[in-house]
Amino acid sequence: MIAPVLLTTGLAVGHGGAPVACDLDLVVEPGEVVALLGPNGVGKTTTLRTVAGLLAPIAGGALAAGEPVRVGGTRRLARAGVAFVPEGTGLFAGLTVAENLRLGHVPGRPHDPDGALAHFPALSRLLNRKAGLLSGGEQRMLGLARALVGRPLLLLVDELSLGLAPIVVERLLPVLRSVAESTSAGVLLVEQQVPMALTVADRAYVLNEGRVVLSGPAAALATRHDLLRASYLGGEVLAAD
Repeated sequence: MIAPVLLTTGLAVGHGGAPVACDLDLVVEPGEVVALLGPNGVGKTTTLRTVAGLLAPIAGGALAAGEPVRVGGTRRLARAGVAFVPEGTGLFAGLTVAENLRLGHVPGRPHDPDGALAHFPALSRLLNRKAGLLSGGEQRMLGLARALVGRPLLLLVDELSLGLAPIVVERLLPVLRSVAESTSAGVLLVEQQVPMALTVADRAYVLNEGRVVLSGPAAALATRHDLLRASYLGGEVLAAD
């Protein structure tokens, strides 16, 4: 039996010992796209940062790519196959596309820039252009491509759509589905563009008031109007049937 690439049990996340989300039991299987949804301020980004080893878990436990999640463990988790694409660009604006891609190399992991670029053919024509001169969509492509250079087992993506036109998001989000299918990487996606996220996800969890209040197949959750209300307006989410 193949183990999940992410498994959290009773995980509590937050800052300075103050939890913003508790009792998180999350699972991401290889080759699966899972959306983590909900209104602003409920701990979605904090959860990703904790799984990536940037923040300490407050309680509970988590295994990412088979490694225990602990603060300060970003290099160990990266070598195990965890890649984090943060909100915004996270790029070095003064470096070229090619130079930014080289920074995606993780010692001990496969080094596959060609495979990463195969998901973003437009970047192949821009290798000598500085990242700061790219469009917003191109910068997001580069951030994802850099994360894919090491062939991650678990890809954590925070707010891919932030600041982008909907038509650009419609082109980018399906790439996550393609990555999962072609590489068997598991993807955990935090996204405010809920309808678009649910079209590429297999499953989704909805956070509200610091807890998972709804979970299930993405296609089924797409019919839940309370999900949309909570995601955009912060309204109450009804418990799952």
